[in-house]
Amino acid sequence: MRREGIPLFSLESKTPLREFDFVGFTLQYELSFPNVLNMIDLGGIPVRTADRADDDPFVIAGGPCAYNVEPMADFFDLVVMGEGEEVLGELLDLHGAWKKAGKGPRTEFLARAARIPGIYVPSFYEVSYNEDGTVASVAPNRPEASARVLKRIVLDLDAAGYPEDDLVPNLETVHDRVFLELFRGCIRGCRFCQAGYIYRPVRERSPESLRKQALAATAATGYEEVGLLSLSTSDYTGLAELTAHLVDDLDGQRVNLSLPSLRVDSVSLELMEKASKVRKSGLTFAPEAGTQRLRDVVNKGVEEGDLMRSMKLAFEGGWNGAKLYFMLGLPTETMEDVEGIAALAHQIEALWRTIPRELRLRPLDLNISTSMFVPKPFTAFQWEPQESMDGMRAKQQHLRNLLRSKAIRYQWHDTHQSFFEAVLARGDRRLGAVLEEGVKRGRRFDSWDDHFRLDAWLGIMAEQGLDPAFYANRKRPYDETTPWDHIDVGVERDFLVRESRAAEAGETTTNCREGCAGCGATVFGGGVCFE
Repeated sequence: MRREGIPLFSLESKTPLREFDFVGFTLQYELSFPNVLNMIDLGGIPVRTADRADDDPFVIAGGPCAYNVEPMADFFDLVVMGEGEEVLGELLDLHGAWKKAGKGPRTEFLARAARIPGIYVPSFYEVSYNEDGTVASVAPNRPEASARVLKRIVLDLDAAGYPEDDLVPNLETVHDRVFLELFRGCIRGCRFCQAGYIYRPVRERSPESLRKQALAATAATGYEEVGLLSLSTSDYTGLAELTAHLVDDLDGQRVNLSLPSLRVDSVSLELMEKASKVRKSGLTFAPEAGTQRLRDVVNKGVEEGDLMRSMKLAFEGGWNGAKLYFMLGLPTETMEDVEGIAALAHQIEALWRTIPRELRLRPLDLNISTSMFVPKPFTAFQWEPQESMDGMRAKQQHLRNLLRSKAIRYQWHDTHQSFFEAVLARGDRRLGAVLEEGVKRGRRFDSWDDHFRLDAWLGIMAEQGLDPAFYANRKRPYDETTPWDHIDVGVERDFLVRESRAAEAGETTTNCREGCAGCGATVFGGGVCFE
């Protein structure tokens, strides 16, 4: 496209990006940052906010990685903190009025936008640094900017719009199905999980609303599967009612019901059988750690017996395996914890052999997957160091040696990508120059394994005088100012410190429905906090 002089354009109308009023990006994964810059440039828009003219589009962002958008702060005119259903309408109304009045300088519109709760304008803040490279402060440089930007949420999800007449691509995609969003947030409080904290408090959609969405969406699209979407599907209070109705509604249409994100402590054979009336979809569980000690450290809230009971139910119900997700490099992890993953896998293998032969119609297929711990902002582990790449590789290799079985497949995530993900996740504005230079040198599709080159990024960081270990491998004191301290997700810093100390002591914290732990999410005035 660059060679032929073709700008990046919209799919529906073939309009070049530079002709839009707004160009928006959802930041889901840190390693997609280079491609965002690539797209802005390919769209004919100046990459840096400071270089854009009054007739250029406003480049905006949202999504989970926007909660620490500082490595990308030089490239976004404004950022939506939190959920977009309400705040985007307010932003577009403001722009329409500004446009109708004859526009004006870009900074004038940004100043008005900064007054909308949940809108963060990075250029309206100055960052200063201490001599040791840590952040000294992030302070507003204009009166319109708030000292802290509180995220926006939607309290009534039933009243929020949801696409029922969805676009259907003319090729098969990975997630080729209708999705129903059961609820937002999570009651559990796993200490490594950014999503579990930033989406608080839990707010549910009603079974009646979800049933209506499912019927409308399947009729409009012709999809053959309905997926239930949430951070922990089995924590949805209306799950039994919803699945019973959906199975009846979809019966005869050859539409399958998919249940992702199951917790191993709350799976029932009846629920699994309902979901698989048309065809058996894969079972996925996330024990996260191989020993109970480490599961308590991360506050996972499940025990080995829960997993074994769930697997026994699954085997007796006709399943021949599952995919189990674990993490390596979690805080306080030892090689004994790594060996615990293999021990669990072999216990499941032994359990399979106890199932009557008439129920074992196919060979056991157990998939063990490990990702590397990446410390994320707004979690109890945001101060923890990431393990060195040599240490991570040693654990992967040791586990691989222990999982040699025809019935077990072991998959692991690339340590190089996890390392650079940690650099960006806890990064500051100085990384903007690194990202910009990397894109100029062709580093554009780095979220794809076959395109990622860590040595190229390390070389650019060295040229910029930055040490990647400073961001990824350094344990940070609780009183250090973080690059994201001016963003408020409703979960208080003091609560995260308490959770960090509880992890060190191996103590667990109750989930939100069993008792309030005082995280601060009551500030929003709704959700599970007030059930």
